[in-house]
Amino acid sequence: MTRKSMDAGRMTVLAIHGIQGTSAAWTSVVDACAAHADFICPNLRGRADAIRGQDPEDYRLAAYSQDLQAFANQRIHASPFVLAGWSMGVSVALEYLRQKNGPQPCGLILISGSPRPGLAPWFSQQGDRLLAEIAEREERLKLAVAADHQAVAWTWERLQEVDHCASLADIRIPTLIIHGDADPDSPLEHARWLSEGIPSAQLHVIAGAGHSVLTENTNEVAQHIQAFIANLPFQERT
Repeated sequence: MTRKSMDAGRMTVLAIHGIQGTSAAWTSVVDACAAHADFICPNLRGRADAIRGQDPEDYRLAAYSQDLQAFANQRIHASPFVLAGWSMGVSVALEYLRQKNGPQPCGLILISGSPRPGLAPWFSQQGDRLLAEIAEREERLKLAVAADHQAVAWTWERLQEVDHCASLADIRIPTLIIHGDADPDSPLEHARWLSEGIPSAQLHVIAGAGHSVLTENTNEVAQHIQAFIANLPFQERT
């Protein structure tokens, strides 16, 4: 978990990594936003020091959402916060909002994700070939710290059934969507599904950017996040 100290009057961002990443995926953005926000970045199950599942059912989005709820109850308390997700972290964030359990955010940031991750071309193989494909994608995305390969495979299996499109209209908090127009893993149409479905969403497209915008387009991502946070009403939740 990556965490900056929390000063009074600063916004907290609860940030969720992708299917193959860990909390380390957010490190460059955390550092770039250090003057404006305090990030809390948990490791999802199957990653780094987090718990391990025993079968595919342990890697359903509902299970990830429950983990996030427990973490938010422990760390967030009554403070206002922004919920942020990158790649699969977008799906976890959307499921958390759909479940409506645990502390609720005052803002939402969705980066390089999709409301229908099963339609994203992250992987195409099965079995041992899928594990090999996971290793290849890990190298392509330049993930310095990556998730357990079996956890990724089981998560991908469960993501095939996910469709958050119907619940997007229920999201009534300010929402920032950041997406690269050259993203081969989550094509730009996935971002448009999000922006067209969420009433209060604003979409910022980064020209020429791929899937790894957190590390390859850090400054531009940080600028959008800082501007978004600056325009949020800072109020204590009751």
